[in-house]
This record gives sequence, C-alpha cells and structure tokens, in this order.
Amino acid sequence: MSATADPPPAAPRPAAFRSALARPLDFSYPSNRVAAAGSAGAALLALAFGRPGAQAAGVGGAAFLAWATARELDPDHPVTANAALPVAAAAALLGGAGNPLAGLAALSGLRLIAGTTGEAATRTDHAGMLVQALLAGASGERAAAFLAGGASLLTAEARSALPAAGALTPTLHRHSGFSWGSALLAASVLPLAGTLTAPEPVTSVCDRAERPVRAQEVQLARYAAVTTLAAGLLTRRTRGLLPLAAALLTVAARRAGSRS
Repeated sequence: MSATADPPPAAPRPAAFRSALARPLDFSYPSNRVAAAGSAGAALLALAFGRPGAQAAGVGGAAFLAWATARELDPDHPVTANAALPVAAAAALLGGAGNPLAGLAALSGLRLIAGTTGEAATRTDHAGMLVQALLAGASGERAAAFLAGGASLLTAEARSALPAAGALTPTLHRHSGFSWGSALLAASVLPLAGTLTAPEPVTSVCDRAERPVRAQEVQLARYAAVTTLAAGLLTRRTRGLLPLAAALLTVAARRAGSRS
C-alpha cells in the first residue's frame, strides 16, 4: 500500500495471485527494507547477548511481526511500524518472544479486517485463517485464536463462519504465556484505547485494488486489536501478543503526538 515516504503502489496483481492475506515484501519500499534489516539486526543482537539460536530467531520474528502489525493498523504512517520494530525487539530480548503463533494469528486477523490488500477473502484465505485459529487455540493462545477465527465475520465482503470453529479447539500444549515485561507493555496500551480507536482518515491505496484503504475498516481493526490485547492481559497470555502490544503503543504515540 502506498504511504508517506514510500513510492506509489505497484499495479494490481493478476487474478491467480489474489488473496486478502498474502503480502510479500517489496524491497522498493523503504519501510520494507527497514523491516528486513531491523528484524535480522534484532536476531543478531540477541545472539550477541548470548541467546540460543531459537530464542534469537524468536526475537527477530517478534520484531518483524510488530512492524507488520503496525502497517495494518496505521497504513498511512510507515514510521509507526519502523518504531514498533525496536520496541518489540527490546521487550522480547528482555522478557522472551513468546509463542509466535499468537502474533501471526493476530496479524492475519487484523489484515483481513483492515482490508489493506483490497481483495475479498478467498476460500484459501478462510482455510488459512482456520488453520491459524486452530494452531493458536491448541497452543493456549485463546485471544489470538478468537481474533483469527472471528476476523472473517467482521469483513464487509466474503464473510465465513468456518475459521471461527478453529478458535474452539481445546488446548493441547500450553506455552509459557506471561512475563511481567509483556504484561506491562500491554497494560500501558489500554489507557490509550480512546486515542487509538478515534476515527481517522486514511489515504493509503490498497495493494491490489485501485482504491483507498477504507478508514472504517482500519478503525474496526484497531478496535479488534485493543479487545484482543485486553483479553490476553486478562487471561495472562501476553508474551505471544507482544508484537501486537508494541504496534498499538506506537500507533497511539503517533496519534497522541499529532494531536498535540
């Protein structure tokens, strides 16, 4: 999608590539280069601090997921995503990255709700959301599972109840989901919910449709994000939602700064 400091979007993709979820990185966009370099840098920094390879990869993954989540929640302002990346990296480095299934499920759900690709969800998209809801739910990440499962019911087009079934899967293996650092980060966001969800115009263009991203859909995604983070805090499952918390915090900071 187009945004401040990024070049105009590429031409819409052929029908065979249509998806409401798939958004490969285009390195002609400066913000995408920041995402790749920043995520790799976060992983290398974790290695330099003596973290094992898997944990270092988790730190880099959390940083990237925070960047990508902020792009969905604040499409006009890539600077927000660029700021979310180091926030998530620092929090993951100090308190652990948590379960990546939660961060990925939240990202996909918000992308579907915000409609930033400009495409209606396909059957393949719905199947992908079902799988993500199943995996998140089975690993104990119930808040993220409900976001992934319910996103298809909140879209203006191509609604489906199929992914929602995935959120009801029983927990099969519960990863450690709580740390004080991630909980404090999540708690710092919730008092800013009013700032985050207040109406705001959006001018960015969809990736694969020649129309602007709909401001109402972005606002709905922000509501869903805040609700998911609050649910994660109440259920003590904040580590996996660390990328979401970092993204929301930087969006709130940008909006508060623009009002002052």
